[in-house]
Amino acid sequence: MTMTELPGLDHDTSAAHLDALTDEAITIIREVATECENPVLLFSGGKDSAVLLHLAVLAFAPARLPFPVMHVDTGHNFPEVIEYRDELVERWGVRLVVASVQESIDQGRVVEDLGPRASRNRLQSVTLLDGIAEHGFDAAFGGGRRDEDKARAKERILSFRDRQGRWDPRQQRPEPWALLNPRIRKGEHLRAFPLSNWTELDIWQYIARHDVPLPSIYYSHTRTVVRRDGMLLSVGGPVVLEPGEQPFDAVVRYRTVGDASCTGAVESEASTIEHVLAEVAAARITERGATRADDTFSESAMEDRKREGYF
Repeated sequence: MTMTELPGLDHDTSAAHLDALTDEAITIIREVATECENPVLLFSGGKDSAVLLHLAVLAFAPARLPFPVMHVDTGHNFPEVIEYRDELVERWGVRLVVASVQESIDQGRVVEDLGPRASRNRLQSVTLLDGIAEHGFDAAFGGGRRDEDKARAKERILSFRDRQGRWDPRQQRPEPWALLNPRIRKGEHLRAFPLSNWTELDIWQYIARHDVPLPSIYYSHTRTVVRRDGMLLSVGGPVVLEPGEQPFDAVVRYRTVGDASCTGAVESEASTIEHVLAEVAAARITERGATRADDTFSESAMEDRKREGYF
């Protein structure tokens, strides 16, 4: 099955829609890079940040990307994602900055939870803010999309943060008629979300059109997992079996990439981009809504983290 064969998908309409999203994202990237002195692109190794990086490279081609990419490394990564990250930055010749959660723990900046259900996902905010301060970044591009979560739907394309990196939804600047003002006040820094108006299906259509490489775990494969709290967690690494839990092999793939301790897989036979497109087109739950444990911690989990400085 190809893009043109997806139910309800008109090829000409879809192509025009994707072209408009692409033009908008590249314009945002260029405007923010022009207005700000020292931007950085946040890169998790997931599909959204892969598309964002691809767009940023296109925005300045044939010149090199004029700013670095930063990975906030929890230390609980999927090995396939780290391998992919290193291969991609080498392929596109971009400078990689790594901000380490483990270093934040070692320095006493954050305290790690212990136990079989502990996650480092919520510790990323401090590490991110420290990385921004250490390198003097005044703007950070992120791959957040409005359809992922209620808090992200509430946030504007340009998100202004105070000296502590905190986000206040009541202090957002208006963006009438898609007019953006990336100028920052003294003491502020800026988060920019060029993919705000994209959906998960838009992301996959862009990946298909431009042959954007992704970590192998986005496609179906056999993995040893355990079913916990309605999710399939990969056994090994940070995921420790609890008494009575029985691991088993399943054919799965990941819809989103994050800390392995709280990112679940979905059972899937989608081994090709065409199969993934069909699967995503039929999905009725967002990728984060189904596979991120931290996002179900409370009704306002994502907004609480964004107020703390999360991207």
